[in-house]
Amino acid sequence: MILTDFESIRPTFETSQEETLDWLVVAHAKAGAPFEELKAKLWHVGCKPNHIAKRGHVLADFLHRDWDQMEVYRLNDTPTGMDLSKRIEIFDKEVEKIFIEYYPENSSAPDDLIHVSCTGYVSPSGAQKIVSMRNWGHLTTVTHAYHMGCYGSMPAIRMGTGFLNSSNEKKRVDIVHTEICSLHTNPSLHQTDQLVSQSLFADGFMKYSIVKQTDKPHLKVLRLREEIIPNSLKAMTWNLAGWGFQMSLAKEVPVLIKRHLPIFLDRLCKNDYKDALFAIHPGGPKILVYIQELLGLSEEQMRFSFQILKEYGNMSSATLPHIWEKILKDPRIPSLKPIISLAFGPGLSICGSLMEKVCGS
Repeated sequence: MILTDFESIRPTFETSQEETLDWLVVAHAKAGAPFEELKAKLWHVGCKPNHIAKRGHVLADFLHRDWDQMEVYRLNDTPTGMDLSKRIEIFDKEVEKIFIEYYPENSSAPDDLIHVSCTGYVSPSGAQKIVSMRNWGHLTTVTHAYHMGCYGSMPAIRMGTGFLNSSNEKKRVDIVHTEICSLHTNPSLHQTDQLVSQSLFADGFMKYSIVKQTDKPHLKVLRLREEIIPNSLKAMTWNLAGWGFQMSLAKEVPVLIKRHLPIFLDRLCKNDYKDALFAIHPGGPKILVYIQELLGLSEEQMRFSFQILKEYGNMSSATLPHIWEKILKDPRIPSLKPIISLAFGPGLSICGSLMEKVCGS
């Protein structure tokens, strides 16, 4: 199968990492943490500005500290911020706007539309709304790929490939990622893993298509693989709480990756990757460096993963597609260049793909 027509939409606002970390310190102090102690801890364990330059967000809350004027983080009322129902209301509104921007009047209808998200769910979804709005109900089937974690693009491609192969009449499956991670900060949680995640995640939106053939530049999918590491259920979680979505990360995640990633790569590509680019989901700079050292990868092989982290932060499931878009549009990357993608998520799941870039005719 072929991935093509990548189209990213940037969030309304962007804030430098330094400004965002300062905002988080003040928010945590407002929620009851000792200011100086929290500041030292966040700047020690959090992702530094030399690794993430800026992060995008749909909320204006991060641009000021007038807590009574916040949409979500009204910390004078509650130290957790507004409850989940308010956050999902904002998600619904913002995602509807994204789908309208992706599919303006007179757009062509895909045969299937897969909506991927880990940060908000509502029915009817933004995907269902746009199909109804454009009167595509007899043309387009909507499928939701929700709450899978940062590796969500891999199952979506697997689904889309199956849909496209199910009928000779089907020509195009679209995948749309809508991740609004900024909705799910809780300033009353001061644990180390919470501070790490709050310093990493950002909002991001991406659309791309799966087709059977095209003359356009594209990525040819050669192989997909997903595995769940045994006895690792508690290593990473992504659960719903009354205030929002809460992630937890255990310290043994790097150990589990070290133990199982070489075996996984052998099954994916027979460990033949000396000439490949690596699109690794940047869960954070440490995981990128860890995998780079584990596999003996060069700076050039890892360049795009570090670049996307630096420019945008961790956009959950939308991050790998941003890396793929960057590789596809870079004229320095030649046709037939192999690309190995890796992402991790609750389970503990390891997902990977082998693709090659095709510059088109």
